Amino acid sequence: MGFETEGGGGSGQPRMLPPHPWRRFVAMGDSFTEGLDDPEPLSPGGHRGWADRVAEELSRGVPDFAYANLAVRGQLLHEVFETQLGHALALKPDLLSMQAGGNDLFHPGADPDRLAAEVENAVEILRSRGVNVLIFVGPDSGRATVLGQFRSKIAIYNENLRGIADHHGALIADLWSMTELHDSQMWSADRLHPSSLGHHAVASMVLKTLNVPHNLEPRSPKPLPEKRWRQARAEDITWAREYFVPWVVRGIKHEPTNGGHSAKRPVAAPIEIAPVTPEPSNRSQFGT
Repeated sequence: MGFETEGGGGSGQPRMLPPHPWRRFVAMGDSFTEGLDDPEPLSPGGHRGWADRVAEELSRGVPDFAYANLAVRGQLLHEVFETQLGHALALKPDLLSMQAGGNDLFHPGADPDRLAAEVENAVEILRSRGVNVLIFVGPDSGRATVLGQFRSKIAIYNENLRGIADHHGALIADLWSMTELHDSQMWSADRLHPSSLGHHAVASMVLKTLNVPHNLEPRSPKPLPEKRWRQARAEDITWAREYFVPWVVRGIKHEPTNGGHSAKRPVAAPIEIAPVTPEPSNRSQFGT
């Protein structure tokens, strides 16, 4: 939090400044922004997530701060914009985060250039209204994992988004450069959603991107015992059978994946700051 000295006949005493300029934060996206696999019984929908953590920090020292989270699990990029963008504009945010496209990129035939064009259209609309936009680029899935086959698509999509952000004056939340996300404990058992530890790390990155001081202490996962190659491959096969293949098949069949869920925080309102409690165990069932 900054200070300035009153002038023009003032007392000369330092006056406390707000920690940032934003008063209304709206988060758009899918399950990643909804906060899936970061359990918190006191949060709407039973999940906390990186966006709630960021909102808690942004609200400190800002009594009139309000936050809405419109993200819905399973939504494709066009669904995010069709169902969330108009709602977001109606809430009149001065800061908006946009995270979507991952559900599209993991499907056969996905075109990262076309997806990025959809993002640019939304960014143009938001920037024309004076909204500060934070765009997420996807994480590096690595070469040695099952998800590595999508690495090139994600990289192309990311480069498009970086160009869009540069052209329109938006900010980039850079998941790709977060090497700490290479640790399997940063992800839940399905390897598609961050664990509580992962959401905490993402929130810290976002606040750093926004240049906002915060109280999120760095948390490092404990080292896991080294696995033999055969054990790791067997776990990969189990993961693909139980999580990844069913997820892709549902997408190919165009089956809804949101389970009837809707936005957990559809109204911009103050957010209660969660008590500081130890994080639950974040050890993934399967290694990456």
